[in-house]
Amino acid sequence: MPFTKYANLDFDQIKTSIKDYLRANSTFTDFDFEGSNFSVLIDTLAYNSYITAFNSNMVVNESFLDSATLRENVVSLAGNIGYTPRSRTASTAQISFNITTTVNTPTLTLKAGIVCVGNTNDTSHTFAISEDITANTVSGPTNSNGDPTFIASFNNINVFQGIFLTKQFLYDGSLDQRFVLNNSFIDTSTLKVYISKSQGTLGTEYFLSENIFDVDKNTRLFFINEIQDEKYELRFGDGIIGKKLGDDGDGTYITANYIVTDGRDGNGASNFSFSGTLESSTGQIVDPGTITITTNQSSDNGGDIEPIDSIKYFAPKLYSSQYRAVTSRDYESIIKKIYPNTESVSVVGGEQLDPPQFGTVQISIKPKNGSFVSDFNKEQILSRLKQYTVSGINQKLTDLKILYVELNSSVYFNYSQVSKENTLKTSVIDSLESYSKSLDLNKFGGRLKYSKLQQVIDNTDTAITSNITKIIIRRDLKVAVNTLAQYELCYGNRFHVNSEGRNIKSTGFKIFGESSKVYLTDIPNISTNNETGSLSIFKIDSNGNKVIVSKDVGTVDYKKGELIFGPLNIVETDVSGDVIEIQAFPESNDVVGLRDLYISLNVSKSTINMVRDVIASGDEISGSRFVNDFYTSSYSNGNLIRE
Repeated sequence: MPFTKYANLDFDQIKTSIKDYLRANSTFTDFDFEGSNFSVLIDTLAYNSYITAFNSNMVVNESFLDSATLRENVVSLAGNIGYTPRSRTASTAQISFNITTTVNTPTLTLKAGIVCVGNTNDTSHTFAISEDITANTVSGPTNSNGDPTFIASFNNINVFQGIFLTKQFLYDGSLDQRFVLNNSFIDTSTLKVYISKSQGTLGTEYFLSENIFDVDKNTRLFFINEIQDEKYELRFGDGIIGKKLGDDGDGTYITANYIVTDGRDGNGASNFSFSGTLESSTGQIVDPGTITITTNQSSDNGGDIEPIDSIKYFAPKLYSSQYRAVTSRDYESIIKKIYPNTESVSVVGGEQLDPPQFGTVQISIKPKNGSFVSDFNKEQILSRLKQYTVSGINQKLTDLKILYVELNSSVYFNYSQVSKENTLKTSVIDSLESYSKSLDLNKFGGRLKYSKLQQVIDNTDTAITSNITKIIIRRDLKVAVNTLAQYELCYGNRFHVNSEGRNIKSTGFKIFGESSKVYLTDIPNISTNNETGSLSIFKIDSNGNKVIVSKDVGTVDYKKGELIFGPLNIVETDVSGDVIEIQAFPESNDVVGLRDLYISLNVSKSTINMVRDVIASGDEISGSRFVNDFYTSSYSNGNLIRE
């Protein structure tokens, strides 16, 4: 009897293959399987084969990091190459407050646990600390009753959004004992573990380790593993790698303190009310009365647990880096591990900068919530990054440079298929807003793909017949008001050059010594084949004519897409926040976020014009009215200023 090969694992195909196999036997050559009870047995065999094949396929898929779909399997496979997925991250705020009490005590201790309550998006969130904080007291003025007072200052306290919890274990020496924290949504960065000889005391602190560098048999450490339902298990040393539990000295009672958090939902809280517990040096509970909390920094950096796609992407990269920041990919994976709030990161070697800065790595980070990384977080990132970097290489963390892309689009539509023009325009804007959040954009190294952009507009509605869309690139210049300063703006894209000028346009601003509002403009240099040009400052007189205020205040490199001008003393800007918006037209409609430029499609400042397509609507056939009344140029406008 010949062997029949399976073409696929479909139930019907398996059933047909079994019949073909039986017919190959002369006994069943002309047998009518459908008309006999034999078909029930064939269905059973086919069903059993189908289920077995399906289960085998799933088992094999879940055995590899690339194809696994269940989180616990992805986490386990990532753990095999030394990668621990990041946990939920508690939103962190920094606060300060003073305590005035009549209790005569040299110190006041703010107990671990809830400290305050903050409000965000009409929702209250608790904020806590995972360790006691002690402050010294100083003598204060007498109160209204003539009693002496004592003042303790708690300054720059970092509080974490969430609930403070404690879990205790007793080590019994068995090999199969597990130490599982039975709460989901733990922020592992707040986890503190202590080993003591008796219950009720904290004892000696053990520290979380992510690798085994500089670890010996006496190192007090623990490891964490994510297990089912996003919970965590503690693991301790075995006497070779790390100190073993039960060895002489530390004890067998284990205490784990940690914070369970709401993640990114806790971001944005800025007003706090005190709810903490205070103790005197003798353990007496102190009533703090009314406390006014000063918010040094609103809560931010809260994040959700690392998703499966991120684990699959970064686990191999972190493994290949071996926890050493050498290549740009190494920096990318390590920075996202130490600063989970990272949305996108750009790493540029100093040799690629202009002018070169050898021995320096320039890093730009786009956080998930907002556009800039705070100075406090910058210091934390650079400090933690030092343990991974090569000696002699300096890291420089720069602010985000956003390259805005604006559209000037004329959208033609068949008005016989549209009830309301404004409704169609709203749909186009919604489509562009969705595209602005796509993976093509909103990242370093992103690229606006012009053909896709036009398809997004055309595919919004069947009534849209075509669109003519012009691209504008813009940088926002933050000026130093009332200060003589020089400025440089890089766009990372070659500029389109009109030999008559008007390629560079700005919003209005005022300079020292000139009462009128002025603007930037450019004049290309014919001698350089329009590769460079000069920048001038002009104003508009009462007759609407252009008047040069200052000539040759700077240069423009059309090929590099770069402006350098100044020194200027700018005293005022039209745009709030001391910002001048400066635009140009790219030579290519495919705009690229080069090196440290973060590309962003700015739909709110784009212009969308709805134009009736009189030909498609059937109003005319010849096209003469279309050319005269509904014609749209595909080239940039000749205005002097940015509108």
